[in-house]
This record gives sequence, structure tokens and C-alpha cells, in this order.
Amino acid sequence: MSLLRYHLRKLFMIFKNEVLVLPSRIVVCIFFILLLIWPLIFEDPYAMRIVILASIFAIFAASWDLLSGFTGQINFGHALFFGVGAYGAAILNRQTGMPPWGSIPLGALIAVLAGLIVGIPCLRLRGTYLALTTLAFPIILASLIMTAPEYTGGEMGMSGLARLAMSRTANYYIVVVTMLVLVTVMWKITDSRMGIIFHAIREDELAVKAAGINTTMYKLIAFSLSGFFAGISGGLYAHFMRIAGPSTLEVSMSFQVVIWCVFGGMVTIWGPVGAVFILFPLLEFLRMWPEWRELMFALIVLIILLYMPGGLLPWVRNKIETECPRCKIRNVAFRSSCRVCAAEMK
Repeated sequence: MSLLRYHLRKLFMIFKNEVLVLPSRIVVCIFFILLLIWPLIFEDPYAMRIVILASIFAIFAASWDLLSGFTGQINFGHALFFGVGAYGAAILNRQTGMPPWGSIPLGALIAVLAGLIVGIPCLRLRGTYLALTTLAFPIILASLIMTAPEYTGGEMGMSGLARLAMSRTANYYIVVVTMLVLVTVMWKITDSRMGIIFHAIREDELAVKAAGINTTMYKLIAFSLSGFFAGISGGLYAHFMRIAGPSTLEVSMSFQVVIWCVFGGMVTIWGPVGAVFILFPLLEFLRMWPEWRELMFALIVLIILLYMPGGLLPWVRNKIETECPRCKIRNVAFRSSCRVCAAEMK
């Protein structure tokens, strides 16, 4: 009993000293809790559907930021990984009867292979040339899908896939918990030594090579990891919607993820996730004015990009928090001295 009390006290102190000290961490904690208790507050199936799809696309958006934000490998064909994950899970489910818990991870591994196929020929390309080259891959795959309708369903896609779970609430918790875990994993990757190397490659690849680091290997790792997480989101989407079709490979899907990441704030992981949970429900809300829906959405995005070029969420964070000039630890904006080194805040 005393051991349990000790661990609970230790957990409380960690929560108090690491979470409650910054507004952004408190907001993230509230966001996690709200997602977990959402079905207890809102029993409306439509509201749960919106959160489920937002969670799926949040994984997709964070995976793009992991690749393009941190390594600078701008990918305008990210829908390839999403579509490969969706079709891979669908084919495994339909052809072999494999349940979702098996087809989704295997579909994601196929997306990793797709990441390597894209990454290897693109290693020598940068900037516009890389972006345009990656844009071609989902178009090529969409054409290949049309040539094998007996396996892929052709233009109609593959329908009747197995459900993630029999109830909407179970579907909700499977997707949301998966999203929270995977986004946390991606954030930890970017906060590790590997993430530092990714960021260094983005800033100055030549200097990283001069330091003796194999940049080719790390860029392929970035493509593979991004493909895996995007493939998971594609597989979840296919089994939740119970269909995998050419729409998962559309160019608009690739550009949508870029909008989410730029809107929320690149090189953060949490920025794109927040953007999805803002913009996706907003689009659903704007369905009440179908003739103005796209225009209103475009204006909102345009205003944010014009006045907050670094992204909405980093802009908000910088308003409520400041960085210590000495130790670089973030503090609440109204503090006059750093909470760690006690240096004077300017």
C-alpha cells in the first residue's frame, strides 16, 4: 500500500512540475481527457463520426510533418501512403479474410515499402523537383489500380470491408486511442537524436554529411516512418468507412494534408493535429451553407496564413509562453524570471 502511495505521489509531482507549469501542456492534457470522455458527453453518432475521421486524418497530417516538416523532403504525393495503406488493408481483408487488427499493420508495412520506392529515386532531388516527382506517384498507382479491377475494384473501389468493431463507441475508442499513441510516438521520435538529425538535414544537409552522418539512410528512414504512420491512417479509414477507392489517392488529398500542416504549424507534430481538429469539424459545420462553403473555408485559411505565417498554434503558444534567453526553457508569458535557472525574462 505504501509503495502504491509512493508511486501515486511521484506521478502527481511529475504532473505538477511538468504539465501544470505551462499553458500549452495543460491544453494538451485537457484535449486528451476530452477525447477520452467524448462518448460520455455527446452520444450523437454524427459527432462521434466527425471525431473519428478527424483522428484518422490527424495521424495522416502528423506523418506528413514528420517527413516534410522535419527533414525538408517536401512530399506532394503523400496520398500515396494513405492509399497504399487503405488498399493494402482492404485487399488483405477481402482476399484472405484477415481481421482489421492484422490487415491494418500489414497494409502499413506495404506503405513502408511504397515509402522506400518513392524515397530511393528521390534522394538526389530537392525543393520543387522533389515535390513534383512525388506528386506523380499516387497518379501512377491510381492508373495501375484501374488496370486490375478484379483485385482492386477499379473505379468503384472495394466495399464491404470488415468493421473495426461492432459498435460506434468501440470504433471511436480504437481510432482515438490509436491516434493518441501514434502521435505521441511521432512526437517522441522528433524529440530524440533521430529527430535532431532530421531537423539538421532540413537546415543544412551538406553540414550533416560533413559531420560523418549518413544522410541517405536517415532520409530513407524518414520516408519509411512517414509511410508507416500514413498507412495506418489509411487502413483505419478503409475499415471505418468499409471502402477503399481511388479517392484515397486523389491529388486533393495530398494538398489537403499540406494545408493542415501549414495552417497548424510545421515542424511541431502537434500543430497539424490541432489543425485537423479545427478545420475538419469547421468544414462539416459549413455544410449548412453549401454554396459558400469552399469560399468561407478558403478565406479562413488565407487569413491565418497571411497574419500567422508560422501557423496558428505556434502563434498562440508564443503569445502565452516565452523562452528563457539563457536556458531556452519555456515559461508562462507573465513570469519575470525563468522557472528553472531564475534568469531575468526579457
